[in-house]
Amino acid sequence: MSSRFVVILAAGQGTRMKSKLYKVLHPVCGKPMVRHVLDQMKEIQAESVVTVVGHGADMVKSELGDECEYVLQAEQLGTAHAVMQTSQLLKGKQGTTLVVCGDTPLLKAETINALMNHHIKENAKATILTSYADDPTGYGRVIRNEHGYVEKIVEHKDATDEEKQVKEINAGTYCFDNQSLFNALEKVSNENAQGEYYLPDVIEILKSEGEIVTAYSTDDFTETLGVNDRVALSKAEKIMRNRINERHMRNGVTIIDPDQTYIESEVEIGQDTVIYPGTVIKGKTTIAENCVIGPNSEIVNCHIGCGTTIRQSVAHDSEIGVSVQIGPFSHIRPQSQIGDEVRIGNFVEIKKSTFGKGSKASHLSYIGDAEVGNNVNIGCGSITVNYDGVKKYKTIIEDHVFIGCNSNLVAPVKIGEGAYVAAGSTITKDVPSEALSIARARQENKENYVQKLKKKRTN
Repeated sequence: MSSRFVVILAAGQGTRMKSKLYKVLHPVCGKPMVRHVLDQMKEIQAESVVTVVGHGADMVKSELGDECEYVLQAEQLGTAHAVMQTSQLLKGKQGTTLVVCGDTPLLKAETINALMNHHIKENAKATILTSYADDPTGYGRVIRNEHGYVEKIVEHKDATDEEKQVKEINAGTYCFDNQSLFNALEKVSNENAQGEYYLPDVIEILKSEGEIVTAYSTDDFTETLGVNDRVALSKAEKIMRNRINERHMRNGVTIIDPDQTYIESEVEIGQDTVIYPGTVIKGKTTIAENCVIGPNSEIVNCHIGCGTTIRQSVAHDSEIGVSVQIGPFSHIRPQSQIGDEVRIGNFVEIKKSTFGKGSKASHLSYIGDAEVGNNVNIGCGSITVNYDGVKKYKTIIEDHVFIGCNSNLVAPVKIGEGAYVAAGSTITKDVPSEALSIARARQENKENYVQKLKKKRTN
């Protein structure tokens, strides 16, 4: 296989996005568009990937890291000018160069491989990626000759009535013989209304020199979608979301209503897990087999063990064990570790805590900055009082502890193994193992109090 090179065009600001965030950094299903493009390019075994940066260069570099090389297009003077900036890295090399835009997140590696293989098979100097549009209005048309080679690319506004009937459109992704590309780039002129150097002009230059220019058409028009504004961004998001959901379903995941389920691109889900509508799963979440998630749950950067159910709840940046029951209306906040066979019920919040195997907090509790042992029962309305207004403190609850309803555990405090805390207690001191701790005022009943009160009011 001849050497492959990739140029990703990512220098534009994207004014039509009307955003402070640079265009190629807008996310599609949780991943910036340019990251989608780079991830696909890494699969085609390119010798070198060069990203052309301009606006937001530091932010783009921060996102892509050392996974590619960079060149700077200080002034945005057109696509041909952008590719010229890579000459210090690519000029003179032998092989095939792919030029792709950083705002085309839906392109697949399989399509790029097919494009490059077609280019080499046809012994072409340039190959254009095309697609067929039901309504090609606004797109540049690819006009082929009787042999199927590209005769020209004509913009919609410049097309004749006959050419406007052509539905094959230019997708804006190109393959070139690398040396022919840089030779032609030196001949591109900026004598146009915008005063810019356009990459499609390379096609005309190669044609005028008698070189073979061909086209490869993808069957999936959606792959060619370029994102220039928020409307196109929403379309790309929907297409990508459908792809992701379909992939999971074909791998054995049941998604009850794919149109109402939002799963980001790096999520992993095991077989026979069921996802109910209204669920959002984001980041690097992994969900094992035989889980039930939703309806209306939000899971972000969590690892969830086999057989766990999470209903109408939120979980972020946490480890959740096997056969756990969470919800409805629970909140698992970051840095929590939920052990196996745990029950976290309605309106329970866990934050930066470990919660041991078989333990339960069934309703209306807050557990923050705590170590909860195995087989602990935390009664309704109980909380760990972890914050004094300045610092956070830890609560330790050892194995087999029973915490009665409406108890306040004022940290730092330790409840020893097997201890009981009576309902309504405010615990400020450590409780020994197997002790009963009662910390509440003694009950006093005032007989006939109401009658005396009524009498006082009438006087």
